[in-house]
This record gives sequence, structure tokens and C-alpha cells, in this order.
Amino acid sequence: MPKAIRYTLLTLRDLLVSAGPFVLLAALLLALAYWWLDPMPPRQITLATGPAQSAYDEFGKRYKQALAAHRIEVKLRPSQGGAENLRLLEDGEVDMGFVQGGSNGATHTESDLESLGSLFVEPVWLFYRAEAARQVNRQATLSALSELKGLRVNLGTEGSGAPTLMDKLFEANRIDTSSMTLMRLEQTPAVMALLEGKIDALVFASAPESLMVQMLLQTPGIRLMDFAQSEAYARRFPFLTPVTLPRGVVDLARDVPPQDVRLIATTTTLLATPDVHPALLQLFSQASLKLHGSAGWFNRAREFPNAANTEYPLAKEAERTIVNGVPLLQRYLPFALANLLERMWLALGIIIAILLPLSRVVPPLYEFRIRSRVFRWYGQLRQIEERMQAEGRSRTELREALNQLEARVGKVHVPLSYADELYALRNYIDMVRRKLEMA
Repeated sequence: MPKAIRYTLLTLRDLLVSAGPFVLLAALLLALAYWWLDPMPPRQITLATGPAQSAYDEFGKRYKQALAAHRIEVKLRPSQGGAENLRLLEDGEVDMGFVQGGSNGATHTESDLESLGSLFVEPVWLFYRAEAARQVNRQATLSALSELKGLRVNLGTEGSGAPTLMDKLFEANRIDTSSMTLMRLEQTPAVMALLEGKIDALVFASAPESLMVQMLLQTPGIRLMDFAQSEAYARRFPFLTPVTLPRGVVDLARDVPPQDVRLIATTTTLLATPDVHPALLQLFSQASLKLHGSAGWFNRAREFPNAANTEYPLAKEAERTIVNGVPLLQRYLPFALANLLERMWLALGIIIAILLPLSRVVPPLYEFRIRSRVFRWYGQLRQIEERMQAEGRSRTELREALNQLEARVGKVHVPLSYADELYALRNYIDMVRRKLEMA
């Protein structure tokens, strides 16, 4: 091996050994920061959705596909709807779930659940058979809940949240529910019963992405109730907002619906338990920008997601995403690496602030280690000199001791920057030898 390379390797080895405690401390602090911050999210999460073919079910599949790109498995938990999802969240059976406003009528400012913002509106769809409405008036149209008296109405299962909402609306209208026949069928059986004429009307709250909604809107003989008092409902109930289904938005060619339809709608949010990893909240929030940011039947582009009309505390990750969009690092780096850097940068700054003063110890340690290879032989050389001055010591014995010392010093290797001290030691050995020969 060439001497230049050998000396370079020796220098690197000595430097690494000298900096060993410093490197070990840095690694320990990094490990401690990693354990404390826990920057990497789990690879699996459970999301409560809704009934089959509902908007919740459809959006759940889209979120699952979006997070699969980051190697996160989203387990979908079907349910009856927002009310059941809220119960599952509070019981800790799921990590996240879709919940519509007013699902239980409580105020959630003290709740441990966090919201990812308002994602989309869920109009209250009240579909009815035109034949049944003809019994109410000649126009065969319904525009007030009071006109449901005497009809067979399906409100959905308790877990869907629609029954709770409709009970509030019936109470506000002072409607005696015994004046109508109320049913609790699930969504799909209720739609079939409506089409077969076994019930007169059905109610459910859902986004327009629901296949059931789109099918019923285009079914002959099935009409959608126009909520003439939609503004009044929104003033009475803070979780409701008035929306309008524009004329022709369902099918422009067939002009469906044939006129604007006034509706009332709740705002749906995605709730998470306190145990959900912040990085997962960030991923879901970023996915919501793509899934809910486009224009729809009831909103313009980029109106959702937003921080308005949320009954739950807004998660910090969701707030940052809504305001700033995707973080800069994640636009150019894989999510795992960008997330690690984003969550560790503050800890790295603190660690650097701690280690910078300590790093000043490394050069003196390195210098001491190199010079000690040379200086430790001065002690033996001094002993030989003392033995020379003592009586009864033969020159042969002292000469042999000097030769052994010189041989050992000849095997000492130091960086070139410290070679002068090594050569100085050799000169001192020669000087002692000359004294021995002159004695």
C-alpha cells in the first residue's frame, strides 16, 4: 500500500476514534428524538364509511386508493351512516369516520375527536312517488314536510343519522309523527320499496356521488321534494345550509331537473380519534384536496375542503393543508422522507445547538491521541538516562535498551503534520546514545 494512502487511512482512523464519543452522543440524541417525535406513521388505519353504494362508501374507496400510493392500507368499515360512525369513533372501534353535521345534536367543542374540515355538503333528499303526491294536491308536488301526513315514509335506520335529523325537523314544524306511517328500512331495500310502490316517500342525507341519488333523480314517476323554506331551516339549525340543485345539472340533454330545486343540506366532515398519527391526518387532508376540491352540483371549484361549519376542533395538520396546500418538501420528495425531515428538523436544530459546543473537544482529543504515541516513549528514554548516571550499569545493557526503544519508535506511525515530533524523539535517542558512548 502506498505510504500516502496508508497515512491518510491512519489519520481517518484516529479522527474517527477521537470523535467516537461525540458521534455516539449524537446518535443517542437522534434516537431519543426519533422515539419522542415518532415521525413515521403506522401502515394501517380503519375508516368507517357507510352503506353500500352510498357516497360515504364511494369516498371511502377513493381515500383507500389515494393512501395506497403511500403504502398505507385503509381498512373500510361499512356502517349505517354518520350516527353509527360517531358511535364507533367514540367507542374507539375505528380510527376515522365520515360524520354529518347534527348527527346527535350535541356541541363538540369539548370532544377529543378532531375534524379534517368540511369536505362536502349532504343534501336531505326527500324522494316521493308522484302518484302518492297526487293524493295531497292536484300538482302532485310536495314542498313542505306537513304534506307528508297520511303517507308511508321511510326515514332510514337509526345509524344513518337521518332519523335524528328528521325528528328535529318534524318537531320544528309541529308535526305529529303518528299522522304518518314511518319505516326504518335500510337505504337499498327502501329504494326498492319506493320503486315497487310499497312506500310513498323516503328520506336520506347523502352527497350527489351516491349511485342511489343519481338513479332516483332520473327515474320516471319519482320526484324530489323542493324545500320552499330552506332558508328558514338554515336560520333555525346552525348545522344546516340552504343549497340549490340547478336546473339541468343532472342531465342537460333531458333537462333534469326541469327547474331549480331548493334543498337543505348538512356538512360532512372526516373525524379522527386522538390516537391517529399526525402524518396520517396530513395524508388524508392532502387527499381531501383532490377528492373534494373540484366543482360539484352544489359547490364551485376549491370551495371544499374548508374550515367553516365544523362542530369539532379542527386538526392542526388539516388547518395547515387547507391554508398552505401540500408542503414544499413533499412536492419533490417521497412522502416518507419528506415527512421524516419535516418532523425532525426542529429536533435536529436542537441537537446541533447542543453538539456544536461539544464538538470543540474533538480536535484536542485528536491531538492528544496522536502526540501520546510519541510522548509516552520519552518516559522510557528518561529512565535509560537515569540508569546511565547510576553506578553498576554496563554499557552493553544500556545500549541494548536504547536499541529496543529505537526499534519500537521506528514502528510508530503518525500523520505527516505531527512527523516533526516523531523525528525529534529519534534525535533525542541518538543524543542519549552519544552520551553513552562518551561516558
